[in-house]
Amino acid sequence: MAGNSNIEWTEVTWNPVTGCTKVSEGCRNCYAATMAKRLHAMGNPRYVNEFKVTLHPDLISKPLSWKKPRKIFVNSMSDLFHHEIPVNFIKDVFRTMNLASQHSFQVLTKRPERLLELSPQLHWSPNIWIGTSVENDSVVDRVDFLRKVPGHIRFLSVEPLLGPLKDLNLDGIHWVIVGGESGPGARPMEADWVRDIRDQCKEQKVAFFFKQWGGVQKHRTGRLLDDKVYDEYPELIKS
Repeated sequence: MAGNSNIEWTEVTWNPVTGCTKVSEGCRNCYAATMAKRLHAMGNPRYVNEFKVTLHPDLISKPLSWKKPRKIFVNSMSDLFHHEIPVNFIKDVFRTMNLASQHSFQVLTKRPERLLELSPQLHWSPNIWIGTSVENDSVVDRVDFLRKVPGHIRFLSVEPLLGPLKDLNLDGIHWVIVGGESGPGARPMEADWVRDIRDQCKEQKVAFFFKQWGGVQKHRTGRLLDDKVYDEYPELIKS
């Protein structure tokens, strides 16, 4: 439930919660749901409930044993702000992140409304990066909820990018990750959509990270944008 990650923008994953429910078009081909089904079939005890929201209290303190500083993606197999996760459990996860100050914790949610509602009850230490997913214009209002959260680093995961995002207001946002959908049934992403977001980030002085073009075989399409790899991180570019 914790281990090295192949996700380009992080180093390790930590899953004190597994399971989720779909809330928007970006969830249609959810990689985590597919992986959970496979792990359930293999008899993995953490996935006895397959992709139903399941708490793993014994994993809450896990990052405290990792001494080497790492970028840690929190709940790659769930959403910490899912309505089925009790507030006290979320507070316990935050307590670990507060104590493990050597690490940078990357928390990503598709439920920024609940995030904002609970944010006054949480301690936002500088090592917590908080983000929301924005796959198309229909959910761009998530950014407005996120910018009101008192996190030190706020970011957008624009993956899978399913349409153009014009006139993004990146005020209060420090990092934008863009990527195409991958795996079976992957929906196409146009290069101009990516270029436009890159240019908006540059204009508004926001770190830009291009994760992948995606597709059925993402290793074939790579992650070059106009012959360049974009690996910007907020701590390197923010003013």
